[in-house]
Amino acid sequence: MSTFSIKLDDDKIAKLKETFKDYIQKSPNEYVDAFIQKEDLTVTVYTSKKVVFQGNDAFFYAQAFIDSKPVRQAGSDEVGNGDVFGPVCVCAAIVEADDQDYIARMNITDSKALNDEYIRKIGPDLIKRFKHSLLILDNRTYNHVHETNNLNAIKAKMHNKAYLNLLDKGYDVPKLAYVDQFCSIENYFDYLSDEPKVYRDLIFETKAEEKYPAVAVGSIISRYAFLEYMDRMSEKYHMSFHRGSSDTEAIDRDIQLFVSKYGKSELKNVAKMHFKNLDKYRE
Repeated sequence: MSTFSIKLDDDKIAKLKETFKDYIQKSPNEYVDAFIQKEDLTVTVYTSKKVVFQGNDAFFYAQAFIDSKPVRQAGSDEVGNGDVFGPVCVCAAIVEADDQDYIARMNITDSKALNDEYIRKIGPDLIKRFKHSLLILDNRTYNHVHETNNLNAIKAKMHNKAYLNLLDKGYDVPKLAYVDQFCSIENYFDYLSDEPKVYRDLIFETKAEEKYPAVAVGSIISRYAFLEYMDRMSEKYHMSFHRGSSDTEAIDRDIQLFVSKYGKSELKNVAKMHFKNLDKYRE
């Protein structure tokens, strides 16, 4: 076990607390502002603003809160879970410390903040440059799995598999490994209770794709894969499919057109059948 101490300003302490908010415990010590207990890490934040990291990889965790220090990290994000049509894509990616200039130059950020044209342009470059694991769950398989798993369970299993795939590929997964949080940590691991292997060394944070380059890379690769899949689906069925789920009238028109051409039994191959738009088409 190693120990690493630094002094942080209020903004950095706030960031640390937000990052590890689900691991903060009460401390009887009046001089302790926050006590963080994670499986492989203990962090003590003193009222003096001294912060002590303890654990085998204490320094690696502390790096994330040191000014101007590039940090090696991993991150995962998913795309497509809110779309009636198309697959769910999850990507876990590794960003090295020396990738920071490239990330800044290429405007690597949350894929939702980038237009499709730019995603299509940089997607292939990111796939070549970054170590990653990409999973694409097609609609037919999704609908079968959804019979016994809710959406969050499906996402948890895909994120878990993406990280395990990084290990299977022989990659050294960084200790700073972020998941864009979509459910409580307790529920996340409950969903994985029957899985033969579980990757546990993760940090969960909402809107992580806006904060951590590795999550942003995972988000963009996932979005690129989603767009490519939708292109192939449109080509196969000779029609376009509206994205998302909010424009119910447009999506209903797509459903009606598709059924008129291919029959309702084929819907399970292009759509997530649990959406309300498809209530009357479920068999």
